[in-house]
Amino acid sequence: MKIFFKTLRIILGPLVLLQEMIMRPKGIVRPPAAQAEIDQQCAQLALYQYKTCPFCVKVRQEMRRLSLPIATIDAQAEGPARAMLISAGGRAKVPCLRITDAAGKHQWMYESGEIVSYLRRRFSDN
Repeated sequence: MKIFFKTLRIILGPLVLLQEMIMRPKGIVRPPAAQAEIDQQCAQLALYQYKTCPFCVKVRQEMRRLSLPIATIDAQAEGPARAMLISAGGRAKVPCLRITDAAGKHQWMYESGEIVSYLRRRFSDN
């Protein structure tokens, strides 16, 4: 069963990336000062993701639509990023948005719909 899903990812992965490229939304254009403020706020965010995960694509598309330069961290392969996601976030599930507050404390937000809603609430009015 594991081999089946790995093969499926290998076949469908490039198609997911092609669709993401074709369906790429135009970003919001803000005055430079407003975008600089958004950029500064986004420095406190990081998206743990897999490149070909459809739910991660959904979040990345919203990040583009809102012109949010949020760091993306690939957590698919075994390594420090995946280990951090599991140890600090609690599970190896993506997409996961790491939100760092002013005190340096991290909040881990899972579920693409919840992440998209959070980004819209926080950034679409700016």
